[in-house]
Amino acid sequence: MKLLIDSDVFCKLGMAQLLPDAVNHFGIDLQECSRLAALPHMLRKGRLRKRLSPEVCDELIPLSETIPVINQAGSDWLDLLAPIEAIDPGEAQIFATAAEEGLLVLTGDKRALRALGVVEEIREALAGRIVVLESILLVLCTSLGEDEVRRRVQPLIEFDNMVRACFSGGNQNPSEALESYYDHLVAELKPLVLWNPRNGGKE
Repeated sequence: MKLLIDSDVFCKLGMAQLLPDAVNHFGIDLQECSRLAALPHMLRKGRLRKRLSPEVCDELIPLSETIPVINQAGSDWLDLLAPIEAIDPGEAQIFATAAEEGLLVLTGDKRALRALGVVEEIREALAGRIVVLESILLVLCTSLGEDEVRRRVQPLIEFDNMVRACFSGGNQNPSEALESYYDHLVAELKPLVLWNPRNGGKE
């Protein structure tokens, strides 16, 4: 296990058929990643099904079941995150396991990341290990080409404002827009240090 995938970004990259390409950028496949145990259930009966539609979720369920379930983090790391209201139990599990085992986290949850920055121990353990949606789309634009990524992300347009802005028909340079979003996020989340798509590491 080398990369933890949160449920929201799993759905978005899965809908765009970009998830295998995203993890391949790190030299791994989906069997070397992990996800929350509840993800298939959330796709069958939970909030994701209500938000995305039964048809979309039915297509994502088999993909979710190919990814191993996350290891349980130790209580020391989880206890640091438990008091933070903006970080739900699933996100806490992902961040705590990543900190404990030195793993990358692929996430699209800005609210949780804003809260994460106040926990010094976790922040330091995850420095350069948080891969946001903007950064992985940016590297995919380089590896697959902007036109191909634009084609694949069309199902996300109605669900993600950032994707809509960067890949709208009127935007001729998605990579430039993604870089702008990423740079804004880097500044907003300081002192939390994100994975840098420009050098594969820290800022």
